[in-house]
Amino acid sequence: MPDEIGAIQNLVNTVVNFFVNYSFQVIGAILVLIVGVIVARSLASFLMKLFERKHFDITLSKFATAAVKGTIIGFAILVALGKFGITIAPFIAALAALAFGASFAIQGPLSNYGAGLVIILTRPFVVGNTIKVGEVSGIVEEVKLGATILTDEDGVKITIPNKHIVGEILYNSEECKIVEELVGVSYESNPEEAIRVIKNALDGFQEISKDPMPRVGIQEFGDSSINIGVRYWIPTKTYFETLYRVNLAVYKQLKQANIEIPFPQRDIHVVSRSQESKV
Repeated sequence: MPDEIGAIQNLVNTVVNFFVNYSFQVIGAILVLIVGVIVARSLASFLMKLFERKHFDITLSKFATAAVKGTIIGFAILVALGKFGITIAPFIAALAALAFGASFAIQGPLSNYGAGLVIILTRPFVVGNTIKVGEVSGIVEEVKLGATILTDEDGVKITIPNKHIVGEILYNSEECKIVEELVGVSYESNPEEAIRVIKNALDGFQEISKDPMPRVGIQEFGDSSINIGVRYWIPTKTYFETLYRVNLAVYKQLKQANIEIPFPQRDIHVVSRSQESKV
C-alpha cells in the first residue's frame, strides 16, 4: 500500500511539474496554431474575393490561395514546435532523405504533380470549359496538382490524372459541345425547302449558339435519301436534353411541311424453281 501511494504521488508530482514548466509553452503553441489557421483562412478568402473582382483566372486563383494558405499554416506549425525548443533542422534533413528514397516509388504521383503545374501555368483549359481527352469528355470542375476533375450532364465526376492530359491530344470547346447529325429526306422532296424548315426549327431554341452559327446543308446523297447535314453548338450541361427537344422539333416541322423522311428500301426478286429449270 505505501508503494502504491508513493507511485501516485510521483505521478502527480510529474504532472504538476510538467504544467508548471511547460504550461506557457503549450498555451503559446496552441495560440500560435489557432492564430495561424485564422490568418491563413482570412487571407485566402480575401485573395479569392480580390481575384474574383479582378476577373482573374479561376484555376490560378485557387492554386494561389491554396499555396498561401498552406504556407502560413506550415509556418505556424514551425513556430509552435519552436515553443517546445524543438529545432526543425533534423526534421528537414530526415524529410529530404525520405523524399529522395521515396521518389523512385512515387514517380507516378510526382509526374501528375508536374503535369498539373504545367496545366495551371499554361492554362490550356480553365474551370467551366468542356474538354475531351481520348474517349473521356466533360466539364472542368476543378484543376488540382495531381488530377483534373470533370463532370458530365448526369453529374458523374470523372477524375483524370494530369499526366494523361499533358502531351495528349486535347479538345477544348469551352462551355459548349457540338451536335453533328444527318437528316434524310426523299429525293422527291425539295432539298432547299427542307433546309429552310430545319433552320427555322433551330432558330426556335435560345440554347443553340449563334456564334458560330448553325450549319445546315446537303452533306451526301444516300441510296434512299438526300442526307442533310446539321451542325450546331449547345451547352454541355444540357446537351442531351436540348438535343432531344431539337430533334423532335425538326421532325414535327418536316411533317408539317409534307417533307418525307424515307426509310431504307430494297427490291427483292423471287425466282421460282420451275423458272430456274427452264433457264
